[in-house]
Amino acid sequence: MDALRREIQYESVRYVDYSVKSVFFGGGTPSILEASDIACVLDCLRQHYIFDKDVEITLEMNPGTADKDKLVRLKKAGINRLSIGLQSTDNIELKLLGRIHTYEDFLQTYYLARDAGFANINIDLMSALPGQTMESWLGTLERVTALCPEHISAYSLIIEEGTRLCDRLEEYPPVPDEDADRMMYQMTKQVLAGKGYQRYEISNYAKKGYACRHNTIYWQRGIDHIVNYVGFGLGASSLFRNVRWKNTGHMEEYLRVFAEYGQEGAEKMPHESVKQDVEKLSKKDWMEEFMFLGLRLMQGVSKQEFARSFGIGMDAVYGETLHRWIEQGMLAEEGDAVRLTDAGIDVSNVVLADFLLDDAIV
Repeated sequence: MDALRREIQYESVRYVDYSVKSVFFGGGTPSILEASDIACVLDCLRQHYIFDKDVEITLEMNPGTADKDKLVRLKKAGINRLSIGLQSTDNIELKLLGRIHTYEDFLQTYYLARDAGFANINIDLMSALPGQTMESWLGTLERVTALCPEHISAYSLIIEEGTRLCDRLEEYPPVPDEDADRMMYQMTKQVLAGKGYQRYEISNYAKKGYACRHNTIYWQRGIDHIVNYVGFGLGASSLFRNVRWKNTGHMEEYLRVFAEYGQEGAEKMPHESVKQDVEKLSKKDWMEEFMFLGLRLMQGVSKQEFARSFGIGMDAVYGETLHRWIEQGMLAEEGDAVRLTDAGIDVSNVVLADFLLDDAIV
């Protein structure tokens, strides 16, 4: 925690001309920290950075990692949005996922958060779990929407190579096939729309006025949406102006670099050694991200903004790709906007990957 605060202080000189619109304590599980630790980090940020008046401050948390007193202190410290990783209301499904909490643990955490004054709560859900049925997924959706959270993130399980689940998949109940997965996805949209949740991104739904500001910033590119985000701590990723990097994931190296900061001569510390995978983004990179990140949003991407941002029309760069997917019904063009259709969302990974460019094009 000392090293983290030193990094926050040290980096602040780079960003004196910028204001903070969002702070996100991501995971891992930051809620295992003491509320006083979170408060100290926020105090450090406020001391060295300019905060917007209505800054969104989110804390990710797992059920059962905060009692009433801790939640009250987190709210007092300035956390104004919680993101709770529930995944399922079925305890058997949770156990198969390796989660240590139960649905009852989640309910206790959720109600305590409401009692502590939190009026902006996201709940993370996951479909296509081992052994999950249409009925159990519908039950999860109905039980969660009955709680009226302001935001719901609903993702399909992706089985990654090298994980315990992937390595021992034969020991688990069958994972829903592709057709069942797609039906669950359609059910999600229908149920949440019927409960007043607007889908604003492929996997994210919100009550009016509660779209996650932090995540929306990631998905937007272009002149009207200049993206700058700075990550602090182990493995944290950053994108400032047109340079991207991430911090080292090795605790020993991180502590060594920041151990002496604040003492005499520390201003000359070799902070750059903390940064890894430093990459200066090219015009081609920005164009690609403008398209495959912006198309995740239901509003899609703007042709006019593309032209103003890059000095060339979208059709001149992506005309063939756009025509092909529009012809197949995966993209729709409405006025200035290009967006994924419902059918396109079902195969979004394939469609979005098609917006990667050959080096010779730009």
